[in-house]
Amino acid sequence: MHSLNLFLASASPRRLDLLRQIGVEPFACLAADIDETPKPQELPRALAERLAHEKALACLMAAKESVKGVPFLLLAADTVVAVGRRILPKAETEADAIACLDLLSGRSHRVYTGVCVATSEGLIRHRLVETRVTMKRLSDEERRAYLISGEWQGKAGGYAIQGRAAAFVSRLVGSHSSVVGLPLYETSQLLMGLGYRTGGTR
Repeated sequence: MHSLNLFLASASPRRLDLLRQIGVEPFACLAADIDETPKPQELPRALAERLAHEKALACLMAAKESVKGVPFLLLAADTVVAVGRRILPKAETEADAIACLDLLSGRSHRVYTGVCVATSEGLIRHRLVETRVTMKRLSDEERRAYLISGEWQGKAGGYAIQGRAAAFVSRLVGSHSSVVGLPLYETSQLLMGLGYRTGGTR
């Protein structure tokens, strides 16, 4: 048994699947409805940290109402893909995806994931994980096939490393799970530090 209820402040099936990989099953998932627009001159790493924090705060009240007086932890995260200081969008249209793939093709970029864990008592802990990803130069045929797959929809930077785009990545330095959406080592350490026993803990 886990010592605390855990809420996940995300509707992302990817983050839920990642948590299950390390034996963590959230008590409930809460969708964080916040404005994710970068502020003027905001740097990518600062954006990832801020959005993770805001998602946690946005869901705290709902979590408190759900368990009424019972201690809990709330986990929030946000992933930002950037080339230099330029923040890439979460691709919603094919035009977004094309622009992202054109920019990423044949070069390195960075993926920042901010993780925030809040307790029912108001204690908040943060981590920021930076991963460097190098993508091969994509042919027109590879671009077309990836666009047809639809995997890019809603993905930061217009690609999903856990899918077909894995074949495009020639080098990765950092956390693979962070690029998917949640750095598992850092998340596990945060949770255990606040009293949550993950599935790998005896």
